[in-house]
Amino acid sequence: MRISMSLPNKLLTEFDDVLRDRGYQSRSKGIRDALKDYILRYQWMNDMEGERVGVLAVIYDHHYVGVMEAMTDIQHDYMKQINASLHIHMNEKYCLEVIIVKGDVKKIRELTEKLMRLKGVEHVKLTSAGTSNLDQLHEDEEE
Repeated sequence: MRISMSLPNKLLTEFDDVLRDRGYQSRSKGIRDALKDYILRYQWMNDMEGERVGVLAVIYDHHYVGVMEAMTDIQHDYMKQINASLHIHMNEKYCLEVIIVKGDVKKIRELTEKLMRLKGVEHVKLTSAGTSNLDQLHEDEEE
């Protein structure tokens, strides 16, 4: 099946650079692989259950009107799941917000997806581990 899409020049140039560095022969193959990776990450996030501890990394354009206020409002709605946050100025345009989370994965997933949907947010990545998994690792070490 064929599709067409519009991309900003900078994004396409960066994508082409990655494809060239990785030895891809065509954009189509690179796009297929990128889509598969996106789907796998989504499925991984949806398959998580129970209590989790993790780190949310959010890169956003702090010049985008309303994005900082919206991020603050969302974080206030999830105060029970947020243990700490760190704000870093990456350059003149972008900031990185690192948010430490702990709690039920459903709430952490909601928080992650709300941040992803904000206009002005460029990238969101959740890295997490189940708290029961950590207990199991410790028990395995003791044996």
